[in-house]
Amino acid sequence: MMQVFNENKLLQDYLSSLDASISIGFVPTMGALHEGHLSLFKRARKENEILVVSIFVNPTQFDNKEDLVKYPQTLDNDFELLKSVNCDLVFIPTAKEIYDGHVVSAHFDFDGLEFVMEGEHRKGHFDGVGTIVKRLFEIVNPDKAYFGEKDFQQLQIIKKLVEQQQMPVEIIGCDIYREKDGLAMSSRNVRLLKKHRQEAPFIYKTLLKAKEKFKTKTITEVVDWVEKEFKKNSILKLEYFEITSEKTLKFSKRKRKGSNYRGFLAVFAGNVRLIDNIRLN
Repeated sequence: MMQVFNENKLLQDYLSSLDASISIGFVPTMGALHEGHLSLFKRARKENEILVVSIFVNPTQFDNKEDLVKYPQTLDNDFELLKSVNCDLVFIPTAKEIYDGHVVSAHFDFDGLEFVMEGEHRKGHFDGVGTIVKRLFEIVNPDKAYFGEKDFQQLQIIKKLVEQQQMPVEIIGCDIYREKDGLAMSSRNVRLLKKHRQEAPFIYKTLLKAKEKFKTKTITEVVDWVEKEFKKNSILKLEYFEITSEKTLKFSKRKRKGSNYRGFLAVFAGNVRLIDNIRLN
């Protein structure tokens, strides 16, 4: 039977009462759950004896307050989905409970990972991410935590956080879960107007073509091609497209032997901002 906790101490007391040999898998979410989340839950369920999911819309990682206000909240539906994967514990704290009355981010140095792409376009975003993930890890103390590769930059930053803070949790990245037409699943997709939703598969189609071109073209040529493709599209507006090393997330003009590269983009579909990425080699 699924148990719901709203207070840090009650959840910690319960988890600390379990046998130390029991493995805890943890998936932090902001709710508005969908099939992409379910894929994370199922993997965590398979690899651990206890599945803990948190639902908390973290105010400190939103640089755009309107985006925070409009973030979809579907708690009844979330509970049904969690029950369907036999979730053991759900943690739904308030901001006051998490931040102890002071809703501000700590400041982190992630060796530069936080300044590129999403960090460049969303000031303070990764300080908010680092603050909430560190806090949740301290409360839940999981053995393994699962994150989707749609937020690949976030995934790398969380790995760096765990390394720097020497936290005893294994971070596991999971493949991007897509709609049948290729659109990366996101809680924001429900906010898309019909014309934007119909055009949205263009994003993944363009990434797939970029991957093909990456075999024979230079990094600069592929970036230029993607930017030109989006300029032809009157419905979707490209904010950025970048090709970086997977490990450092740093832009490189030349391909280096032995390096894995990934293409990242952010696109505005009306006032809804969508991100996606693809491994290129």
